Amino acid sequence: MGYIYLLFAVIGEIIGTTNLKSTNNFTQIAPSIYVIVGYGVAFYFMMLAMKTLPVATTYSIWSGIGIAGVAVIGALKYKEIPDIPALLGMSLIILGIIILVFYSKMGTN
Repeated sequence: MGYIYLLFAVIGEIIGTTNLKSTNNFTQIAPSIYVIVGYGVAFYFMMLAMKTLPVATTYSIWSGIGIAGVAVIGALKYKEIPDIPALLGMSLIILGIIILVFYSKMGTN
């Protein structure tokens, strides 16, 4: 169940982060609400995930998948297309998460 909670936390973080730019210093109401609700959802579900998953695993997955998700949405929404070094860096982050979760004893409780 921890990974389901973590999925919701990642989705909330991606929603919150991708809307930060649109808030215009929190003067735009709708994007500001998305940011507040997105981060509220993210931290609430991350807290629930940490009840069964180790802190390092939870945070690594949350931040790493969040980085990749925000990059994809940033490319679509803001036309901020990642270059080859950015794609390589994000690939290494994802590879690190896979190693942590599937090969490290730290990934288990």
